[in-house]
Amino acid sequence: MSRKIRMGMIGGGQGAFIGAVHRMAARLDGKIELVCGAFSSDPEKSILSGKELNISPERVYASYMEMILEEKKLSPDVRMDFVSIVTPNHVHFGPAKMAIQNGFHVVCDKPLTYNLEEAYELRDIVMHSDLIFALTHNYTGYPMVKQARQMIKNDELGNIRKIVVEYPQGWLTTLLEASDQKQASWRTDPLKSGIAGAMGDIGTHAENLAEYISGLRISELCADISILVEGRKLDDDGNVLLRFENGARGILYASQISAGEENNLRIRIYGEKGGLEWAQMEPNSLIVRWANKPIEIFRTSGPGLYEESVAHTRIPAGHPEGYLEAFANIYRNVAMSIQAKLYGNEVDPVYKDFPDIDDGVRGMEFIYKVIESGNSDQKWISI
Repeated sequence: MSRKIRMGMIGGGQGAFIGAVHRMAARLDGKIELVCGAFSSDPEKSILSGKELNISPERVYASYMEMILEEKKLSPDVRMDFVSIVTPNHVHFGPAKMAIQNGFHVVCDKPLTYNLEEAYELRDIVMHSDLIFALTHNYTGYPMVKQARQMIKNDELGNIRKIVVEYPQGWLTTLLEASDQKQASWRTDPLKSGIAGAMGDIGTHAENLAEYISGLRISELCADISILVEGRKLDDDGNVLLRFENGARGILYASQISAGEENNLRIRIYGEKGGLEWAQMEPNSLIVRWANKPIEIFRTSGPGLYEESVAHTRIPAGHPEGYLEAFANIYRNVAMSIQAKLYGNEVDPVYKDFPDIDDGVRGMEFIYKVIESGNSDQKWISI
């Protein structure tokens, strides 16, 4: 009989937003339990966070280095199986590298690393291991996103010609980081976020979603990148023209100064036979517009869906599933893959579907090429 997969967490302590999201998502299907953590770079805050989460005091650590080394000393029937890294970008590479080198699977928040050199080094480390590495591009976990992907994979739309993806937010319309607001402070700080602001934070989600659903890679891009709030150090708005490997053309827009917007991620993909549209703020509907027949609207848990969509749905039609469930699909699939390794089983390919190290490297390459293009007079930059 299979057991729960044991998770350790790096980051996500008191005052953190995304750590709580990861913990809720990991618990949702009952396959994962949180057993240890280094919840903050401040040892005292880590201890207090562990106490709030009811973690045994002896398994709350002062640093990720201590956690990985001490957990490795424990017997296999007690130690953690994987680490969940939910820190700012500049603290992704060190924990991920150390975890893999010490035999632990990894789930890491995006973007993959602080810089591209780290991304390439980490990919090499992962590829020379037999361990699972997952990246939480959580929007790929939505059932209707998986339905859209399968429709394109099965050639229902024909040859893809046009991809339009946008991710507008409005939360950084003012110089919020000047107020020491935690999320704004690190996301706009080049020392913690890397070379990009909005494009690294949400532009990579748009890039990943476009490539995931279409099955096509971006081959060239032309970017206009801006800092529109005076005093800000990293980009807060960007518009990118895209060319895909099959000749399709695309547009990507990512902005954190679009006043009044929340998390309005939206994608439209057009082929020879029709087009589809999905929006994160209305995630249970997939709209398909055909060239020669009436419009169709597919609904989560409704009729006519592919197995890939059904397998990532939990409740009957009409009960909304959203952000947490999409996150949870990644964690569940990772847990099933780890269980398969533990017990020598095979996982149904439907459940092997989660972003991996290659997706992380693609995201970092996208960030660097967008910034390069935005700073250059050259029209097109190859990826």
